[in-house]
Formats: sequence, structure tokens, C-alpha cells
Amino acid sequence: MTTSTSTGTGTGTTDRPGVDGGEIPETMTAAVMYAPGDIRVEEAAVQRPGPGEVLLKVAACGVCGSDIPRMLRNGGYVMPIICGHEFSGHVAELGDGVTGFDLGDLVSVPPLIPCRHCDFCVRGDFGLCEDYDYFGSRSNGAYAQYVVSPVSNLLKMPAGIDSRAAAMLDPAAIALHALWKTGLRTGQRVLVVGAGPIGLFGVQWAKLAGAGEIVTIDLSAEKSAMAIEAGATHAVKTHDEAKALAGRGFDVVLESAGVPVTVDMAAGLVGPKGHAVFIGIPHAEVTLSKETFNTFLRQEVTLHGSWNSFSAPFPGDEWRTAADKLASGELKWEFMITHQLPLSELPDMMQVLGARSEHSSKVIFMPNGD
Repeated sequence: MTTSTSTGTGTGTTDRPGVDGGEIPETMTAAVMYAPGDIRVEEAAVQRPGPGEVLLKVAACGVCGSDIPRMLRNGGYVMPIICGHEFSGHVAELGDGVTGFDLGDLVSVPPLIPCRHCDFCVRGDFGLCEDYDYFGSRSNGAYAQYVVSPVSNLLKMPAGIDSRAAAMLDPAAIALHALWKTGLRTGQRVLVVGAGPIGLFGVQWAKLAGAGEIVTIDLSAEKSAMAIEAGATHAVKTHDEAKALAGRGFDVVLESAGVPVTVDMAAGLVGPKGHAVFIGIPHAEVTLSKETFNTFLRQEVTLHGSWNSFSAPFPGDEWRTAADKLASGELKWEFMITHQLPLSELPDMMQVLGARSEHSSKVIFMPNGD
């Protein structure tokens, strides 16, 4: 993979046949981050796929919560870089040696590019890879019209699935990966902390698994309404409201907000022999209160860390199950999309998301139009 974002002008074409009957252009529109907060929508070169690689015409690319601090404050591992890692695309060009895919195939792309050689990769723990690459933070991502991917990262989509749904496999698989760690069983009581896209998928997975009761907690009235639409039994705003419903505690708690206070809250609301799984990434020190610590200690609660969404064979049954459920309609997704935008609006939208100046859930960019 390469991180080059060499820019140019014009939209000349080459003799490379395109997926839609035209030719692949020499340049494309991309949102390039030069430094945190310095995001420019400009022309960039369209790369050729090397051996074992595929050029994708990006269909849709969603905003992950991690994109906001990366693009506004923290930066990428290399810059300039094209961010964006929750995406789908159509196969536009095949590199040498690539088989199993045809031009036009719709694929979803797991964002982690594992080395496949370290001890963790060999045993199928790809999320713990010691020498990984990653779309949008270490290599160019999909806030662009085209992106190159190793063929081993492509997951062909079931017939009939919407390209926007295919771009939402990552958060859907992340939620499933986390819940599978808890051994969630039919009839159990579940608390989901944070009703963003991952939390909303968590609600649906819990419902599909036969949870007896599903409670969400989020300060946003709009997100709480989405949680009810996703299938939550109750949607509350405060710790006290959740505690009033907890009884002796919830069997399973999924923490997706990543705020220090919600981490403490999640650990403290688990019942005896229950499980809490943590997805959200805190950006401040996390402290567990004495009461929380004593609760999970005395009640023999299990706390799980959950990183990414992968298992063997790569990318894992989490991804394949999510694709099947999205294609069948059992997993709802369209109600989560609050913004569907062209790339030209990306710099301004990132500022809006950083300031939290308007309600948003899933923000989707369509680099090549609707």
C-alpha cells in the first residue's frame, strides 16, 4: 500500500477500461488531510493496482467516530493522507494475478490490512497484528473517488445489498464482535451505553440473539428515539434512570461511548457473574470509582476489551454475518443515516461533527454521486 497523494490538474483519461463503460481517469477528487484541521478537497492521482491489488471506484464512505479527532486534532500516522475507512466500492481494475472478482462487483473493505505473518495473524487474531496497515490512517482511504486495496481485503457483497449498507459493515461487525465476547444468551438483559451507530447495531444484534430486555443510555433525545426504532425496550438519559431499571444489574453491558464517566457507569451496572464489553475509545484518563470496583470485584463480573471486528478466516464471521443480515433486511441501517453528502462538503462537515453543533448519527459521503 502507498500513501502518495500527488496532486494534479485535469481529468484526462487513459486506456484503462472503467467499470461503467468509460475509462479510468488519470486524476480524481479526494479530501486530503495535510495537517489536523487542514483538509483540502482537490485533485489527486488515481493509482494503478499492483500485483494482488484491486482498484475500487468508491461507492460510499461513512464517518467513524475516530475520524473526527484524527482529522481535527490528532492527525494520521503519515500526512498528507486521504482518510476514510468505512467504505464500499465497485471493482474498477484488477492487478496482476487477481482472480475471483469481476469488474463491477460490489465489495465492502475491512479497514485493517494485517501482515498475515506475525504470531497473532497466524492464529487468526488479526486485530492484534504486530505489523498492520490501515486504510485512512496509515494508508490512503476512501474519502476519494478511487482507492487501491489488496484483493485479500475485499468481501464480495450479497446480491441486492445497497452500497451504503455495504459501507456500514464495519460498525455492524464491531458491535457483533463485542457481543460475541460476552456469550449473550436468549432471555438475558442487556444495557447499551451510547446510541451511536455501533450502539444501534448492538441493540439489533442483542434483539436478534433473543435478549429479554434491551436498555440504552444516551443524553441525546434524537439518539434515544433511534434506539427505540432499533428495538430497544427502554431508552434513558441518565445513570439514575438506568440504575432504576437494572435491578441486581444487567447480564450484559456494551459500552460504545468511550467517555470516562460512561466507562465507570458501564462497569458498575453489570449484575452478578455478568459481562461488560468496552468498544468506545476514551480520550481522557479513565478512573473507576471505589463503588464500581467493589461491585465488579464482589459480583465476579467479567470486563472485556474489544478491538476492531476480526476473526479467522479473515475478515471473520462477524463481517459475513453482518453482510447477510443487512442484505436480508433483518439488520436495519437506513434510519441511522442523518447526512448523505458529496466530498465537497467534507471539510465543513468535519467541523460540524467536531463542534457537535447539530444532531448526527451516521454521516455518509458519496464520492462518485448517489
